[in-house]
Amino acid sequence: MKRSRINEIMIAAGDMIYEFGFTLPPFAYWSPEEFKRRKDDARHVIDARCGWDITDYGAGRFHEMGLFLFTLRNGLLGDLQRGGGMCYAEKLLISRQDQLSPMHTHVVKAEDIINRGGATLVVELYGSDDKGNFAEDRGGTVLCDGIRVDYAPGQKLKLGPGESVTLRPGDWHAFWGEGGDVLIGEVSTVNDDETDNIFREPIGRFADIEEDERPKHLLVSDYRSWLG
Repeated sequence: MKRSRINEIMIAAGDMIYEFGFTLPPFAYWSPEEFKRRKDDARHVIDARCGWDITDYGAGRFHEMGLFLFTLRNGLLGDLQRGGGMCYAEKLLISRQDQLSPMHTHVVKAEDIINRGGATLVVELYGSDDKGNFAEDRGGTVLCDGIRVDYAPGQKLKLGPGESVTLRPGDWHAFWGEGGDVLIGEVSTVNDDETDNIFREPIGRFADIEEDERPKHLLVSDYRSWLG
């Protein structure tokens, strides 16, 4: 993805988030230079990889297969492993109309996916085999707003604004907006996007970036190269 396109997506996403009554934390609007100056104070933000995340899964077709995310808060894997401390995470996501977030599951993370506003969020579900692999002939069980729902393989849940689904490790899922764009909330256990996303197809989690202009704000995938 071109950096100029990423900058445009940030602006549009920030406008949509604000329209639905959410305000991003102050560090969201730091310039790369301010982030460098304040990196010692922002060490948790950096280590927990909070902030902007825009991906086309390395496919170069963001409008067809992509996702906007902003990690608002996140604990560390060490807390989760010892069973105490900050064991949770929260994100805002945007799925544009018919924009696919491809089929995947997680090994560790359980998550609530919440339609915070906009159009309908479609979540396609499959179960796992005994080794946790994608199983096109297996369904499973999820909670929708706390109510048990048994799903058949390939079933598509349609979540309106305010509705949610709880996904556990082994629940394979893909999602997209239907009839328009959707603002999504995600509340989960500690989030590790570098190792805990298992995709059905061999795709990347992060975008390859062509630096055609300077970043407006840093992505979480920029932290290592820009901040050390």
